[in-house]
Amino acid sequence: MSPLHITKGATSHSAYNLRPTFSEIEERHTLAVMVENEPGVLARVIGLFSGRGYNIESLTVAEVDHTGHLSRITIVTTGTPQVIEQIKAQLGRIVVVHEVHDLTVEGPSVERELAMLKVVGSGDKRVEALRLADIFRANVVDTTLNSFVFEITGAPDKIDAFAELMRPLGLKEVARTGVAALLRGA
Repeated sequence: MSPLHITKGATSHSAYNLRPTFSEIEERHTLAVMVENEPGVLARVIGLFSGRGYNIESLTVAEVDHTGHLSRITIVTTGTPQVIEQIKAQLGRIVVVHEVHDLTVEGPSVERELAMLKVVGSGDKRVEALRLADIFRANVVDTTLNSFVFEITGAPDKIDAFAELMRPLGLKEVARTGVAALLRGA
């Protein structure tokens, strides 16, 4: 038998099988979870993720229905299709959860995030930071003689790109809100 021959039942983690199967490919999903707005709910939802070793890339929470006391938790996570399905099923079993929507699967959605970036620099670096902020439509919300605080809103990849360009210009600190997302259309 040649060393490249894969026998039936061989594990996908074999050194000879370097291509991931469909079920091993990790996907990024944005989940919108409607929950009762009461103490401990966020801890229960987060506990589900941490207890099973799932990662949360972004998390936003806010009350969206004051009269019904409902909050919306928007979670961006990654996992194989089976892991994502398991997360959705487990979230749906939590008593205080009213709805779980996978915006990635349900249709086109709009994702936005707000970030503030502090950039410290002088001379040409200061001028270049202002020029790039103008290109990215970032607003200056604070300025001193040697620093700026920029506010930028957009898709997460836009914010990532802006931060990467600011890094060599003196990026010192970043604060991000996390993703807010809604399905498009009716």
